[in-house]
Amino acid sequence: MNYKVYLYVIFTFLSIYTFSALDYSKILRVNKNVEAKILVFILSFAFGYLLTNFVYDFLECSKLF
Repeated sequence: MNYKVYLYVIFTFLSIYTFSALDYSKILRVNKNVEAKILVFILSFAFGYLLTNFVYDFLECSKLF
């Protein structure tokens, strides 16, 4: 079974959860809520992709599954 898809979903939702805890008002201008949410989703997909590839390659190299 291809578990890479499950890793994408898990790590994307995990990164959305963690990035939503940050305060973006210090980085962005005032009243830019939509842009902050878009930034959270873009960063979440990027980090979800990076984490998935790291874990997948690590599991493939170590032959745990």
